[in-house]
Amino acid sequence: MKAAVIVFPGSNCDRDCKVAIERSTGAGVDMVWHGETQLPSGLDLIVLPGGFSYGDYLRCGAMAALSPVMAEVKAAAERGVAVVGICNGFQVLVEAQMLPGALLRNESLKYVCKSVDLEITNSQTRFTAGYGQRRQATMTVGNAEGNFFADAETLARIEGNGQVVFRYLDNPNGSTGNIAGIINTRGNVLGMMPHPDRAFEAELGSADGAILFQSALASA
Repeated sequence: MKAAVIVFPGSNCDRDCKVAIERSTGAGVDMVWHGETQLPSGLDLIVLPGGFSYGDYLRCGAMAALSPVMAEVKAAAERGVAVVGICNGFQVLVEAQMLPGALLRNESLKYVCKSVDLEITNSQTRFTAGYGQRRQATMTVGNAEGNFFADAETLARIEGNGQVVFRYLDNPNGSTGNIAGIINTRGNVLGMMPHPDRAFEAELGSADGAILFQSALASA
């Protein structure tokens, strides 16, 4: 099994993701600089980590979405490779039009960092199959622009297609429909605001995030 973590200027969870994947799955993990025009061969998983790519200038994720490596990430996703965008990585995927919707300022207009309980809304995805019959997971959020928004038509479509994967049980940022994570129609691109990379060992308060990485790679 082989994974890659994309590193943008301002990423600060890239090594967290690397360690989380290695310890959770035993997979080899390559760190890939955003300016690269090629990805390592044989990847089973690509992760866009949290942080503040390009200092969150313009819009969160907007500049990172135009980084050279993103053309390769899109091409890999089109081939069926699993892609996960976490927090800022979710914002990048939305700005790159790999996922629908938008991430707005939190309803409180404040940065929110806390543990959150999640409903596993769709357990039939390659990212959540490992949770089995479980319907809840605990991870953490740390964002100021984690308020997921979609217009009524888009929201009806993603709800109807089963693209909502995680919902907040106690919404920390005002996200429409309590949405915490969604997938694309093909089911191989996941964007989520909660951090599985901060919840992969019991010593961190929860090991539920490890299951997500294990599930994603087990499906490869």
